Amino acid sequence: MNNVPTIDLDNIDDTALRDLDAACRDHGFFLLKNHGLEQQVADAKAQCEAFFALPRDQKLAVVRRADNPMGYYDRELTKQKRDLKEVFDFYARDSEEHEQRMPWPDQPKQFKPVLRAHFLANSRVAQTVMQLLCRALGVEETSLDLHFDHRPTSTARLNYYPSSDPLSEGEQQGVTALGDMALHHHTDQGAITLLFQDKVGGLQAHSPADGWIDVPPQDDTLVVNIGDLVQVWTNGVYRAALHRVLPTAPGTSRISIPFFYQPNFETLIAPLATLGEPVYHSFICREFIQGRIDDNYTDLGGEDTQIEKYRIIAA
Repeated sequence: MNNVPTIDLDNIDDTALRDLDAACRDHGFFLLKNHGLEQQVADAKAQCEAFFALPRDQKLAVVRRADNPMGYYDRELTKQKRDLKEVFDFYARDSEEHEQRMPWPDQPKQFKPVLRAHFLANSRVAQTVMQLLCRALGVEETSLDLHFDHRPTSTARLNYYPSSDPLSEGEQQGVTALGDMALHHHTDQGAITLLFQDKVGGLQAHSPADGWIDVPPQDDTLVVNIGDLVQVWTNGVYRAALHRVLPTAPGTSRISIPFFYQPNFETLIAPLATLGEPVYHSFICREFIQGRIDDNYTDLGGEDTQIEKYRIIAA
């Protein structure tokens, strides 16, 4: 098996399932081709580039607020260190009337319709991937579908990684200092993440056997990584992907567009009963996700929220 295997959705055979299973047990990353999102990804990339090229005051017009985590932000924390990036968080639902909290900008003109279409297309592919993971694990492929049937809480993001601090010297006063990474090491809080990354590179996954390994850009593929909730559902068999992003070279930048597939906030998260004695306590999704969101925006002191707090048996 390659460190980060490429899984072809048009050719899921026993070899593909074995490679997928091995990657999910080790570092939690794989590449996905023939996913059908090529045009949506290209359109979203163009809108991403156009948005982050806007004057700063236009981006700040849709800045996130204390009561709403959607919109633009430029001082996010990971592991209580400030990342070298700007982001725009968004979501879409089948009906726009359920998107009242989404602060869409006026510019670029096609920003909202393109990103809504991108989001909804990713939702459909994510369900297919979740079923594929169940097949690789050896459980019924629809075992986890019920958690996403009613009011899923998925979100998406535009990431822009410049090579220098996006904050002016004056803005840097009183905020957490930049760390040594564009994005510091962490696991994703949801079920799975589907990610478009450009050709710049810099994304790395941590393998217990091999240390930090590159997740290489590959044309027309999506990067898929396992999140904390899948680690619990699989009773620790599959590993939530620990990953980071290296800083870009001076004068360069990087963009990526992750889609975070998440269930209903009120769903009970617990190991599948067919996977033996539980090694995690069950919990309501909301309590864990909200803790992770809070850690991203404020240095609360002490350790940030980790899925290991729910472990029954020591790793």
